[in-house]
Amino acid sequence: MQHGDYPDLSGHVALVTGASSGLGRHAALVLARAGARVIAIARRAEALASLKAEAPNEIVALPFDLSDREGLADLAAQAAAPFGTPDILVNAAGVNTREVADEVTSEGWDITMNLNLAVPFFLSQHLVPGMRTKGWGRIVNFASLQSYRAFPGGLSYGASKGGVAQMTRAMAEAWSRDGITANAIGPGFFRTELTAAVFDDHERAARNAAQSCIGRNGELEDLDGPLLFFCSDACAYVTGQILMLDGGFTAK
Repeated sequence: MQHGDYPDLSGHVALVTGASSGLGRHAALVLARAGARVIAIARRAEALASLKAEAPNEIVALPFDLSDREGLADLAAQAAAPFGTPDILVNAAGVNTREVADEVTSEGWDITMNLNLAVPFFLSQHLVPGMRTKGWGRIVNFASLQSYRAFPGGLSYGASKGGVAQMTRAMAEAWSRDGITANAIGPGFFRTELTAAVFDDHERAARNAAQSCIGRNGELEDLDGPLLFFCSDACAYVTGQILMLDGGFTAK
């Protein structure tokens, strides 16, 4: 069975972090519309309730503060309760403190590295045994333009996202022989809560668009195809890759 133009993910269970807003929220809806059962993770219960209302039968909201790394094992167990063990993991949660290099604080550094880099790894580590048992798993991390390019005010964020790119390759090396692929999407300029300050500066947003090959900034729907590819059987022989979803920004 096909769900519109979506591949059929019926029978799969997806866990999506950062699901209360932006690309994470959109990812949760896309996977639900493709037939997956979705566990949506974020801190804000009210925002998650709004998401669940859009797909009440396919999405379970599970409020959780991902910065609590010690609680990730319990989170993985809770996530398996509604529909069974997740076999798709989308690590979309992230933070950008935007501290310039001379003003990076130890606290800001640790918050950034924990949420952007450590949490995706340790959450994956907790879910891999269930994927291994099934002989099938899909891990999708979120890289960034700053995985490869240096932006002002982005030292700790860029360091964490450069780490995500290498972590994705290392995950692939570790787990792909068990049927678990690990890939990453590197979004260009998309309007989300995280990038609101950029888009509120219309001149800056236009300048960013002009720097891409396509000549525009990203729309949420641009995420659909790459995400579904990485979460489906279509990428059975694709692993350890970082796909830049940036309109060609990094090609120039």
